[in-house]
Amino acid sequence: MNIGEIAQRAGVSRSTVSYALTGKRPVSAATKARIQAVIDELGYTPNAAARALADGTTRTLGLVFPPASRHYTDMQLDFIGSLVEAASDHGYDILLAASAGDGESGLRRLVAERRVDGAIMMEIRLDDARVDFLTEARFPFVTIGRTGAPDRTRWVDLDYVRLVRDCVRHLADLGHRHIAFVNRSEQLFHAGYESAHRGLAGFHEGIADHGLSGAAYLCGDDASSGEAVIGRILAADPATTALVTVNEAAIGGLYRGLAEHGRKIPLDFSVTGIAASRWASAVTPQLTAADVPAAEMGRVAVDLLLELLQTPDAPPRHVLLAPPVSLRASAGSAPTTGP
Repeated sequence: MNIGEIAQRAGVSRSTVSYALTGKRPVSAATKARIQAVIDELGYTPNAAARALADGTTRTLGLVFPPASRHYTDMQLDFIGSLVEAASDHGYDILLAASAGDGESGLRRLVAERRVDGAIMMEIRLDDARVDFLTEARFPFVTIGRTGAPDRTRWVDLDYVRLVRDCVRHLADLGHRHIAFVNRSEQLFHAGYESAHRGLAGFHEGIADHGLSGAAYLCGDDASSGEAVIGRILAADPATTALVTVNEAAIGGLYRGLAEHGRKIPLDFSVTGIAASRWASAVTPQLTAADVPAAEMGRVAVDLLLELLQTPDAPPRHVLLAPPVSLRASAGSAPTTGP
């Protein structure tokens, strides 16, 4: 089925059908209705390539997402799913451009070949070459996360500083005085990953606010690294009775590591952090955590990008989210005696 047959059945020219579909020129309401009736009868769907040639759009958004490790975490998969659903609600598809390293090679293909109308970037670094590249290319984009100069881009982000500080405050209220912070991997931290640095800042602020003793640890994004870091924490300070983590992929290993060292959660040791709610609810005992609002962040990112496509000269808009800490079963009062 093509525009020519629709035009013939509706009794109009091919150009009139094209104008009715693209809105490039006005078409009377009666003619539009007649054309739409034919389209509905025939079940016609415009060819994406032809539409791109006609109006210069692809109805596709790019997700530029270099995996931080060899696998995607539940939090990352939730983000991807939420973006796909949000884009679909607006009649857009998502093209995932994932590549090794900093993801710039995939990004350059998207821009050079104009395969998408705009891009959404994740796993943001404080100093991110991808942001520089897209800015210089004047290509529409938004980010999930912030660079060190946040006012230069449109973004939606979690307030990692506040959320980690909230977790520390909760543990302090429960009487814990020696607290550890389990961060992302050494590689990602030194690469400047925003969540790792802002989370660490929140931990230091929380420790200082409540006069606590605390130490931060880098940890690989996997369960075995989570197990290993527990040994390091307890060897460095056996009095540690609680931890906060932003490393979702290591949580299962953290639990196992505590069990291997004879710590029962939450009787002997409390665990809090930031994680996807379905992952926080899947471990036993369930994790007290600031639940990542992945669906909301995906919707906001898509909305920000569509706003930019419609109004390119509008000033940058920013959305910073700080969900409350959901109290579950992994955090309890500090033990009155040593473990």
